[in-house]
Amino acid sequence: MVTIKSAREIQLMREAGKILGETHNRLKELIEPGITTGELDRKGAEIIRSYGCIPSFLNYDGYPASICTSVNDEVVHGIPSKKRVLHEGDIISIDAGVIWHGYQSDAARTWAVGRISPEAEKLIEVTKQSFYEGIKYAVAGNHLNDICGHIQDYAESFGYGVVRDLVGHGIGTQMHEDPEIPNFRMNRKGILLKPGMTFAIEPMINMGRADVVWSEDEWTVVTDDGSLSAHYENTVLITDGEPEIMSLV
Repeated sequence: MVTIKSAREIQLMREAGKILGETHNRLKELIEPGITTGELDRKGAEIIRSYGCIPSFLNYDGYPASICTSVNDEVVHGIPSKKRVLHEGDIISIDAGVIWHGYQSDAARTWAVGRISPEAEKLIEVTKQSFYEGIKYAVAGNHLNDICGHIQDYAESFGYGVVRDLVGHGIGTQMHEDPEIPNFRMNRKGILLKPGMTFAIEPMINMGRADVVWSEDEWTVVTDDGSLSAHYENTVLITDGEPEIMSLV
């Protein structure tokens, strides 16, 4: 069931989103060649807790860290490690969530590590823009498939693969609520969008084919063809007018 959030719930989610947005901005400043993903996780947990929040991901279904750090061909759910050193030319997707007074926010960004190739820069930018192309249609009175289809159309117009095995989701008191939100066109219109609905919309776009596989750790998802992957996500509120991106500051 898709829940409609009250004004009080929306305000708490807005506050959670602001904290998460600030967390991402602070983590971005730490990304440079030589840092480990384990150190980014340590700092991420420290930042989140400094705001009085709980890291959503820690122990979620057994996940062992406070943030996800996915490097190069890793699509999502990469587990941070003190042994995983970032190098010049890498790209890293950081996915994080916070719980603030019982309400969640979820957001992801993909960043360059030092200087990266023009092809990698383009993938990051197209992935981010595909999110914005989708939420142009995150308007009350439209249907969910309007968002999904326009994300796909934009990303595929560049020849990229849109991941099918992982999708966005509703969000509120739980990290994952109804509905599932694909980044590709469904064979139905999907739910009617109404004010007060809150979604985590998250294009996951591969430079090559859309196919992915799970690593031996049973968490990290990687591209099947070894191509680079990028991830961009925000928590979004459906309003009476334009959608509100709750996890940007």
